[in-house]
Amino acid sequence: MVDQKHIVVLTGAGMSAESGLKTFRDSDGLWMGYNIEDVATPRAFKKDPGLVLDFYNMRRREVAKAQPNAAHIGLAKLEEKYQVSIVTQNIDDLHERAGSTNVLHLHGEIFKMFPVGKPQQLVEIRGDMHLGQCDESGTQYRPFIVWFEEPVPMIEHAIDMVSLAEIFVIAGTSLQVYPAAGLINAVPSGTPKYIIDKSIPAISRQTDMHFIEKPATAGVQELLELLM
Repeated sequence: MVDQKHIVVLTGAGMSAESGLKTFRDSDGLWMGYNIEDVATPRAFKKDPGLVLDFYNMRRREVAKAQPNAAHIGLAKLEEKYQVSIVTQNIDDLHERAGSTNVLHLHGEIFKMFPVGKPQQLVEIRGDMHLGQCDESGTQYRPFIVWFEEPVPMIEHAIDMVSLAEIFVIAGTSLQVYPAAGLINAVPSGTPKYIIDKSIPAISRQTDMHFIEKPATAGVQELLELLM
């Protein structure tokens, strides 16, 4: 419907934590037992591509086993009344499996891969990746993940989306990862902003801000009560 208000939601790792997917910043600087610089940088892939592929194979299996939680399902339910756009920092597909129809993944998607240097040639991957898995030109595939030290190609699209928000929601993110954390600055002046997190991130107090200091599942339920 043309008269539906546009809600834009920025989600982070806290959204999927209650589905059993571990977050980096809640785990003493280790991500599933690994140092970030060893598995999530271009340098790491050049140094030990097998280790990096093994790490993402493990993550892919974990995501495949995980199920959408009440927070994912609640955000999908908003589409009954609103136009909803989700910008997620998460590489899982739990928003889509919960029923959300407009999801932008800032940091890539675990179930896709591309030949090194050819990000436009995305291919779905559901099983494990391995060394020697190449395209027709002999180029090794890598996970479709935006690693640390790489640019975030979708950020401009996300800024455009956020700039059209009539209601803005942040759920399950510490707002410590840039450029995603800066998206709040693209929200139009006067737009209601709902911040959901078990520990409200330190952000500059803007106007029209509503704080829901709860985990994502409980926080999204409160959001539904307020907006539906």
